Amino acid sequence: MNLREKALQLIDQYIQNQNLKKHLLATENLMRHLAKKYDEDEEIWALAGLLHDLDWEITKETPEKHPLIAVEILTKEGFPQEVIEAIRKHNHLQGLIPETKLEKALYCCEEITGLIVAVALVMPNKKLSEVTVERILNKFKEPSFAKGVNREIILKADEMLGLKLEELAEIALKAMQEISEELGL
Repeated sequence: MNLREKALQLIDQYIQNQNLKKHLLATENLMRHLAKKYDEDEEIWALAGLLHDLDWEITKETPEKHPLIAVEILTKEGFPQEVIEAIRKHNHLQGLIPETKLEKALYCCEEITGLIVAVALVMPNKKLSEVTVERILNKFKEPSFAKGVNREIILKADEMLGLKLEELAEIALKAMQEISEELGL
């Protein structure tokens, strides 16, 4: 069994919410695209995206504990240390500073998937194919739209990765459109 198959089994074991599973798939593909952009290991980066919220349903009432349980599970299951470290550092409530490019990418980029889903859901046919980068950027500027999306963290992609918001939105949208059927959008 490869690591992705093992990851999917863990997701089925620990996550019931279908929207959360879709968020993990969207983040997986976004991280794969970012790895390509930075000439990094696509499988490692994708795994970090796929598993980053493994313990969300366990820790949702105590968000400051997220992702500590996931880190324990993934360590026990033998996942690569760089994946575990990126996951450990992705929750800003932990107060840990992302250091590697992988850690920085997961930290500041996974939030944008939620914004893009929200934009798709207000489109006439609720499809990612209708979403444009311009629409994402316009909705980004509306604080009342998709209030749960931490815009400050997304904007850190510029200083951490040299990635402007428009480019991140373009990469994320393309990554999500590629798997639109899996995402149901």
